Amino acid sequence: MFVGDLDKVVSLLLSLSGRLARVDNALNSLEEDATAEERRTLAEKRKLLIRQHEDAKELKENLDRRERVVYEILGNYLSEDTLTDYEHFVKMKSALIIEQRKLEDKIKLGEEQLKCLMDSLPI
Repeated sequence: MFVGDLDKVVSLLLSLSGRLARVDNALNSLEEDATAEERRTLAEKRKLLIRQHEDAKELKENLDRRERVVYEILGNYLSEDTLTDYEHFVKMKSALIIEQRKLEDKIKLGEEQLKCLMDSLPI
């Protein structure tokens, strides 16, 4: 259960961080002639995402506490080598989730660029 929750919380944090960055970029790139409504909508979205990100960080802190408890419990049942392998697995799990997200973002960007290129070619 812990590893599954780790997967979900890390993915949630990455997703919220990405969405927050996109809203920040949208706010920063608003033209001077943008309406007050557009600015207000983006500002509200940003506030909501910041709150959600803070909540997700709190979930991660709770998960970190759970990780320590699980580690202590497993320490009673596993050999030192196996426990070290488990600890390495948990650390690599988060790193690999982050790497996977980066690769997915690069693939998505590449596909968008390819589509734009294909659209720009004469028929």
